[in-house]
Amino acid sequence: MIKIRLSRGGTKKRPVYKVVIADSRRARDGRFIEKVGFFNPLLPKDKKERVGLEAERIKYWLGQGAQPTARVARILGENDIIPMPANANNPNKAIPKKERKKEGDEAAAPKVEAVPKVEEAPKAEAAPKAEAPKEEAPKAEAAPKAEAPKEEAPKAEAAPKAEAPKEEAPAAETPKEEAPKVEAAPAAEAPKEEAK
Repeated sequence: MIKIRLSRGGTKKRPVYKVVIADSRRARDGRFIEKVGFFNPLLPKDKKERVGLEAERIKYWLGQGAQPTARVARILGENDIIPMPANANNPNKAIPKKERKKEGDEAAAPKVEAVPKVEEAPKAEAAPKAEAPKEEAPKAEAAPKAEAPKEEAPKAEAAPKAEAPKEEAPAAETPKEEAPKVEAAPAAEAPKEEAK
């Protein structure tokens, strides 16, 4: 595919670009078909020497199917060779990279806080699961155990879950039918403790 793109020249930290017609498979600064202009980004936008284009040759190559890159399309649009392309929406472009990283860390910070609470839940419930199968294995209460973590996991609170195993341990000593009633009670009391 034929592209109209910029080829970098100049020295370190002082770029000067050539507007070239090149095969898209070639290197950026490598072999090109034809040079059709130049672009000096260091000059102010109002200076005439900032951009120089051969409009007739560019129109010829556009007619042959050459595709301009995004930056070249903007340069050509500013010089009325092609219609001005729509601006791309990149809200992070105006924000310095250091501040982008800070915002990313702040966004990640609540996720980090939520993760330990979720990790504590299996640790607190691991002991009752280990005790329950020993006593209640013939009864087959695997389904209620699967439901209980689903109800408690979205709450993601360590304090009520730590209390729940303490109440379940005495329940295991009592008749087996009362154990599910005790498990339902801490789930209902958890929001009350949060409100305080």
